[in-house]
Amino acid sequence: MKQFLSSLFLFVLCSTNAQQSTASNQVSTFTIDAPQLKISKRIWVYLPKNYSTSTKKYPVIYMHDAQNLFDAKTAAYGEWNIDETLDSINAQVVVIGIEHRGDKRIEELTPYKNAKYGGGKADDYLDFIVKTLKPKVDATYRTKTNAKNTSIMGSSLGGLVSFYAAIKYPEVFGKVGCFSPSFWFGRNEMNDLLAQTKDFNTKVYFLCGDNEGDDDVIRDMKNVEHWVNTKRCECKKLNKEVIVKGGQHNEKLWRESFKKAYIWLF
Repeated sequence: MKQFLSSLFLFVLCSTNAQQSTASNQVSTFTIDAPQLKISKRIWVYLPKNYSTSTKKYPVIYMHDAQNLFDAKTAAYGEWNIDETLDSINAQVVVIGIEHRGDKRIEELTPYKNAKYGGGKADDYLDFIVKTLKPKVDATYRTKTNAKNTSIMGSSLGGLVSFYAAIKYPEVFGKVGCFSPSFWFGRNEMNDLLAQTKDFNTKVYFLCGDNEGDDDVIRDMKNVEHWVNTKRCECKKLNKEVIVKGGQHNEKLWRESFKKAYIWLF
């Protein structure tokens, strides 16, 4: 339990070492006003290797905790190696990474308040992604804009808010990468939301480790996946569950699992 709960604050601190940047040439950043959150947000962008020599449009993955996705210099606990992984398989996708706000991360990535940890402002965060960030991305880059080609992905609280986004905006997000989801955060409220949701057609990749520090991670994830299966025939194969033996609640698990999740989703 201690290992798992400490992960709530895993992304709050930024790396203070002098490590050199590991981000590839395909990665850039820009800043955008987020009126829903009353701040400006730094956004990281990964473009496929052939983007500059092509005229085609690409699917998009929106990901949380951008500091940990592309660059070891900004990742306090290790990066996901998203750019290197996608380059290695010549992936044809644009990735949009959204930086967390340090001590405001819990607020942004949780749809409901927790008695101990607070939170509960995910509606504002997702409103920013859908109504401010996505229009900017679609206007700036050559993207496929429909739900079938738009994914949202994250880990821990990022897994929670990604699944919540698929319920709230099914017309926007057609694919979800749900890694080590913190479904326990506002469990009762989430269960109520599931009970009220009539349809669910989003493609979901569920993943966690069997050594995450809390048995509730697997149990809660399985309960949500069971709910998903009640909404559609399993024969459609729109969701996949992966439980990694020995996997812990950390970037190592998520980094090593990302490629398989991407290939299955796309």
